[in-house]
This record gives sequence, C-alpha cells and structure tokens, in this order.
Amino acid sequence: MKKINVGIMGLGKIAETMALTLTNMDDVVAYGVGSRSLEKAEAFAGKFGFTKAYGSYEGLVSDPEVDLVYISTPHSHHHRNIILSLKHNKHVLCEKAFTVNASQAKEALALAESKGLLLAEAIWTRYMPMSAAISRMLSEGVIGGVTGLTANLGYRVKDVPRLNDPALAGGALLDVGVYTINFASMVLGGEPCSMSSSAVMYHTGVDAQNSITLCYKGGEMAVLHSTMMSNTDRQGIVFGEKGFMVVDNINNPASVKIYNSDRKVVQEHFSPPQITGFEYQVQSCAKAIQEGRTECPEMPHKEIIRVMEMMDGLRREWGLLYPDLE
Repeated sequence: MKKINVGIMGLGKIAETMALTLTNMDDVVAYGVGSRSLEKAEAFAGKFGFTKAYGSYEGLVSDPEVDLVYISTPHSHHHRNIILSLKHNKHVLCEKAFTVNASQAKEALALAESKGLLLAEAIWTRYMPMSAAISRMLSEGVIGGVTGLTANLGYRVKDVPRLNDPALAGGALLDVGVYTINFASMVLGGEPCSMSSSAVMYHTGVDAQNSITLCYKGGEMAVLHSTMMSNTDRQGIVFGEKGFMVVDNINNPASVKIYNSDRKVVQEHFSPPQITGFEYQVQSCAKAIQEGRTECPEMPHKEIIRVMEMMDGLRREWGLLYPDLE
C-alpha cells in the first residue's frame, strides 16, 4: 500500500516537533513544507530532510503528490487554511484549537464530508495509547464509579506574541484550556448539563487564566483550570467511589497512578516509548485515509463541534471576542 505523503503548512515551533516525528516514522513520508517565505521553507526542508519546499501555502496544496496537509498556523488562520487545503482535494490534520469558533468548524467539516476528504483535529492527547488505557481502566472499575475530576494545564507563555494577541485568537482557553476540556470529555463523556466559569483577562484583552466547572447528568463534576501565566503541575485527578487516579501530564500522560480508598498506591502505569507523541495522530489519519473515512474515531467530527461550542459559550460568558475573526 502506498505510503501517505505529508506536507506541513506553517513552520513554527510545533511544526518542528511534527517534522521530527514524520522523519522518524516508517509508515508515512515527510514530503513537503509550505511557508510564506521560500527561504524559510527551504531551510526547514533541509534541516529535517523533506523533499519539497514551497514559498506559499498555495504551492504546497497545489502539489498533486501531497496527500495529507498538517496545519500548524495560528488559530486565527486555521479556517482559511483548512478550506484552502480541502478545495485542492487534500486530506487535513489541523492543530488545536481546530478553528476560532463552532461556526467555522461546522463549515469546514461539512466541506470535507461533501468531498469525501479526511479532516481531523490534532488534539494529540485523544490519540495517545495512554488515553485509551485510562479509559479502559476506568471502564473496568479500577477506582469504582467515577464521581468527578480536576484537571489543570498551564505554561508561562504570556509574552508569546500569538498568545497575547486577540487578532490571532490568543489567550489561555484555545491554546491550553482546550486540553482540560478534552480531558473531562474523555473521562466523563457526553454533554455537561451545566457549565460555569470565570476568567482573569490579560491587559491585551485575551484570557490570561480561567476556571471552568462542568456538571453532568449523573452528578459527576469536573473542575478545570488553565493559564498562560505560570507553569502548573499539569495533573488530572479522577475521583471514584473506591479510590482515585492521578494522571501525570494531561497533555501527554507520562504515568498513571491508582490509589485505593486508603490513599495508597496500588497500581502504576507508564507511557510506552514514543518519538514525540505526535505519531499516533498521524497514524490514525493515515489509516483513515487508506480506509476512505472522513474522520478519526479518536476525535470524531461531532466531538470537534461540541468542544468548539463549549469554548464559544465560555468566551461569551467572559465577553471575549476576537476582532475581525467572528
């Protein structure tokens, strides 16, 4: 079976992680890169061993040899870049947050489905073997019935230009808060019956940090925190009737500890060796493309929309709008 040729659109820091991943994978080809600067594209391609370099995004998506485009541009550009790629009949893996809002997400997903093309969100946690292991352990009742969870994620990135700029859809929510919401969704599933929150705004107008409380039909509660002001422990803790589970790094779980009702560790699980952790989403996309599917089972389209709608609701509560993007 032909290997999938992958192209990278947008060559920032996260693109370097993906490039390192692709060049160390056996089942896909690190084929091309596209930037608004040909010089930058050629330097990037040379550094990581890609075959082709383009000085425009249009050049990348116009190459008939490109099968899958990985989009790593700022959130503000995701929608237009997805549409550009789909109109050139490319399958797409787009970085989180998928788009600026749910309306953009629905339009892009509808176009992908109408053209029979894969469109996936690169929320890497969803694709991790450890995430599947966590779900399996919880379903097996390792801590009994789940009653709630807490999750936090924070990095001191307030001075990164794209993160503090409302014109680039900056702020903690779309960059790191999306992971806490996904963690809650993976553990508790379904639609919360109520959602409340508060946010501290940065002087530029984006959310500097936020706190979100989700309540579910069965009485479960999720308390989430994300920030761009400081580094946090990145832990997710799931509480059950017979004990609790501590996940070290909800982004890319390094370990999972199971505690009994006496708060003693009774199990400990560690992440298997990985290239960067990005390989799992690429493998899922390659499999979906080969099978003719338009979505990845780890992050189906309905979940992409649901998470975007939740973040739309949170931003409305805070009065946070992105000028000229909505």
